[in-house]
Amino acid sequence: MIRPLEHILIPLGLIAVGGLLGWSFFLAVTGEAGDRLASVALARVPDSGVSNPVTSVLLNFRAYDTLLELAVLLSALLGIWSLGAAGSGFQPAASILDGMVAGFVPLLILSAGYMLWVGAYAPGGAFQAGALLGAAGVMLALAGHRNAGLPCESRLRLLVALGVFVFTMTGLLLMVLGNGFLTYPPGLAKWLILIIETAATLAIGATLAAAYLGGRPAAHPTTGETA
Repeated sequence: MIRPLEHILIPLGLIAVGGLLGWSFFLAVTGEAGDRLASVALARVPDSGVSNPVTSVLLNFRAYDTLLELAVLLSALLGIWSLGAAGSGFQPAASILDGMVAGFVPLLILSAGYMLWVGAYAPGGAFQAGALLGAAGVMLALAGHRNAGLPCESRLRLLVALGVFVFTMTGLLLMVLGNGFLTYPPGLAKWLILIIETAATLAIGATLAAAYLGGRPAAHPTTGETA
């Protein structure tokens, strides 16, 4: 039960925190004249290995943050799996809906590949491409396809960890070669970013589809492996 004094202190504390955040935002927007982060990042885009400013920031200038975002997705899925096996899912779709799904899923996969590739010089990239792959999995699940078209659990575990693994190993390899963690050499930046984004796309798509199932993929009734 909240005591009368706390009725006053809690709102005052929230107001103080809100005022501090508002003042910090005001200073960040109207601070001293000089180079801002946006202008600095735009000026360094040619050195990033890609020509899209968003991709250059996400995969080069603040790659640490993107790596942590992938880790958060992986952690969320592990939390979902810890709740137990997925439910029985949906009944098989009627022939018309099943035919529509059979047509749309390949289009989603092709669109995901396009979004991955175009992200180097236009809006797109791993998260958008991964979302399209995840949507393909959700569509399969809604149509009654077992485990949303995902592989068996042992392979799925490798797939959902692929993005974090490739991201981290690339950074460690660069350190061994004398660069900083995730500090790409100018001549290799484009291809290293493409490798990382490809792994991240597959991992994000599998993670989103697996999370939609709401638990670990159901095991095959005879072999024990997931379908």
